[in-house]
Amino acid sequence: MKIDPVTFEVDVSAGTKPIYVWEAPVRVWHWAMAVCMFVMIFTGFIIGSPLVSNLGNTWETYDFGYVRLFHFAAGMIFTVLMVYRLYWAVVGNKYARMIFIPPLWSWKWWKGVFAQVAYYLFMRKSSPEYAGHNPLAQLAMFAFFFLGSLVLIVTGLALYAQAWGADTSWMAWFGWVFTLFGDAQAVRTVHHAFMYVLIIFTIAHMYMSFREDVMGGATTLSSMTTGLRMFKEDHSAH
Repeated sequence: MKIDPVTFEVDVSAGTKPIYVWEAPVRVWHWAMAVCMFVMIFTGFIIGSPLVSNLGNTWETYDFGYVRLFHFAAGMIFTVLMVYRLYWAVVGNKYARMIFIPPLWSWKWWKGVFAQVAYYLFMRKSSPEYAGHNPLAQLAMFAFFFLGSLVLIVTGLALYAQAWGADTSWMAWFGWVFTLFGDAQAVRTVHHAFMYVLIIFTIAHMYMSFREDVMGGATTLSSMTTGLRMFKEDHSAH
């Protein structure tokens, strides 16, 4: 079975066999990030639009403080996990680097992106098989998840630094973010907006994963549990 070294397209004409794609550290990272994202988004909505005002003594009604605590904790873990994932992209297998280095220079890869768009829009009955992410998923993971996460992390750490004060190490490390965006409100707006980017990405990611498992030729959901890409159908008609 041949796998294209740039696009990771699988030649299924001679048959297929399961491929070990996602290593255990990548799979653990995937599900841990999913939990962090859920907590961050849920608490972020409450922080952006509190449910009720604090009508009692602060030391008796610390609910909003706990919301902020969970948000900050999830954000810190999210940041550490992203650093860990970048490390694994260096030491892991070739599939571990897919979401960080998309082959934007390859016309064949871009053709795969457009083919996947047509496939998901029901304009094509089938699409090529890929080991790891297909080109559209790879592009979305890089542009919306990875780059979007970097913006969330940087703006989030800046807002966290602001709470500690101007003369702290936190502000020494992240005070430049306020200079870059103009003021604290602009940083908050960008941070909040990119939360929606993450939500939209998550919805699209889940749709494409379920759709590919049901209608496509290769497993996607189970591959993040077992690490194996298994090709279920005969696509010799491609």
